[in-house]
Amino acid sequence: MKIDHQGDLPPYEQVRVHYAHAISNRELPVGAKLPTVRALAKDLGLAVNTVARAYRELEEAGLVETRGRAGTVVSANGDSNRERVRAAAAQYAAMSAELGLSSAEALDIVRAALNR
Repeated sequence: MKIDHQGDLPPYEQVRVHYAHAISNRELPVGAKLPTVRALAKDLGLAVNTVARAYRELEEAGLVETRGRAGTVVSANGDSNRERVRAAAAQYAAMSAELGLSSAEALDIVRAALNR
């Protein structure tokens, strides 16, 4: 992982997005251990608080869990969260079709919501 210090996303968000994608793509399976906050901060040249914020947001999203001295690991909740999002997407697709929106219009609405 490389941090783009000139990019639009703040460093903590780049770390969060990297791990969120790796977890959702199952590159990191349930139970996989993430590097310690200090080790990752050192490797990326970031402040410890920056990495800690990314890990905290991943934990709030249910993607990881912190087990004290055992470290931070990928949570099994990530799979259930994915299922909840899929169900919501199916419901949204049905509602969009019922209301007569085209697929392009429905996707534009989702993109706008994700970019907020």
